[in-house]
Amino acid sequence: MRIHLEGITMLSKDVARLARFYREVLGFRIVVEEADYVEFDNSGVRLAIFTTPLMADNTNGHPSFLEERKGQAFEFNFQCDSPEEVSALYEEYVSKGATAIMEPKVKSWGHVTAFFADPDGNIHSLFAVNPEST
Repeated sequence: MRIHLEGITMLSKDVARLARFYREVLGFRIVVEEADYVEFDNSGVRLAIFTTPLMADNTNGHPSFLEERKGQAFEFNFQCDSPEEVSALYEEYVSKGATAIMEPKVKSWGHVTAFFADPDGNIHSLFAVNPEST
């Protein structure tokens, strides 16, 4: 038996605010928009946001959905075609409201990487293979 990852659902107390960020800053197109659930057009794996209180209801009040979240919940890694694209997208995202975490920098593992945060505080990366390390 083999399983297949069909989707990733981000949980948030403010679905509309987080959806607005992913639409307006990162450019994801919304295909389903409800008060408690938003789904984005994304090839391969379904990407959605769902409200934390309703997830608690769906899991019979599981305590992990009732407690205040602390720290990083997940990270998206967005691969770019070039280090220049990493820099351009980083600047664009920060100018549109992403929280700047780390400007593009050559990392020891051979990538040019930048980090930014979404409105819920999740830190994501933009990266490209550093042509000077290949």
